[in-house]
Amino acid sequence: MTSLLPAILPVGLIILIGFIVGRTLPLQGSTLSQLALYVLSPALVVDSLYRTKLSVASSSKLLMGFALTSIAIYAIVGVINRLLKLPPALSRGITAIVMFPNNGNMGLPVATFALGAAGLDRAIVYMLGSIFVMFCLGPAIIQGKGIIKGLKLTLKLPLLWAILFGLSLRLLSFPIPWELDKGIQQLGAAAIPVALILLGIQLSETHFRPSIKEIVLAIARLLIAPMIAYLIGRLLQLEILNLQILVLQSAMPTAVNSLILVSEFGGDKDLVAKAIVTSTLMSFITLPIVLWLIMGL
Repeated sequence: MTSLLPAILPVGLIILIGFIVGRTLPLQGSTLSQLALYVLSPALVVDSLYRTKLSVASSSKLLMGFALTSIAIYAIVGVINRLLKLPPALSRGITAIVMFPNNGNMGLPVATFALGAAGLDRAIVYMLGSIFVMFCLGPAIIQGKGIIKGLKLTLKLPLLWAILFGLSLRLLSFPIPWELDKGIQQLGAAAIPVALILLGIQLSETHFRPSIKEIVLAIARLLIAPMIAYLIGRLLQLEILNLQILVLQSAMPTAVNSLILVSEFGGDKDLVAKAIVTSTLMSFITLPIVLWLIMGL
C-alpha cells in the first residue's frame, strides 16, 4: 500500500488546495471546467500523441480491449439505470462515475511502478483511448440527446480535432518547429492540476459524507470494471503485458475529468465529486489486490 502513496498523495494535496481556494476565493468552477475542456485537455492530447513511443500496430489489440470494455460497462450501466428508472441527472452522474477511470495522474504512475517502461508505454496508449471516449464521445453520452445531436456536439468540441492533429503529427513524423512543442507540453501538464483544483472547489461546496450509494459506485468502478476488462482481455487473447495494463487501468478510481463533463453537460455534480474522493480513498485497498492478482497472470 505504501508504494501507492507517491501516486495518490500529490493528488490529495492539489485537491486540498482547491478546497481551500473554494472556501476563500470567489472563483467560478464553470470557468475552470471550460478552461480544462477547451484549452488544456486538447493540449494534453496533442502532446501525448506527439510523444508516445508505442506504434499504433502494436497497440491495436489493447485499444480493442479498451473499446469493448467501455462498451460493456456503458451497456450494463444503461440497463441498470433504466431498470431502476433513475432521474436523468442521477443516471448521468452514475454513468460518468463508472465509465471513466483516472488512468492519467494515477494510472500512469502506478503502471510505471508495477510494470516498468514497457507498461508505461501501453498505459499511455490506454489513456489516449480513454481521452477519446471521455472527451469526444463522453459529452454525447452524458447529454443523452441522441446520436445526431451527440455527433454535432462532438464536432464542436476541440478534443476530436486535437486527436486528429496529434495523430497527423505522429503518423507523418512531423517535428513541431521552434520548440513550440514545449509550449503545448506545458499547457497539457496543467490539465490535471486544474481538474483537481476544480474537484476541491466542488467539495468545498458539498457536505462530504460518503453514503452507501458512493461506496457501491466505487466498488463498481474499482472491482467490477477490471473484472469485465479481464474477461474481455482473455476473450481477445491479449498478450500478458497488454492484459495486465488493460485490467490495471480499468481498476483506477473515477477520473477527475468526470466532474468537468457533468459540470458542462449535465448530471449530479455532488454525487460525482463525492464518488471521485470515495473511490480514490478506497483504491488504497483495492489497487494492491489488483496488482497482486495481475502479477500472477
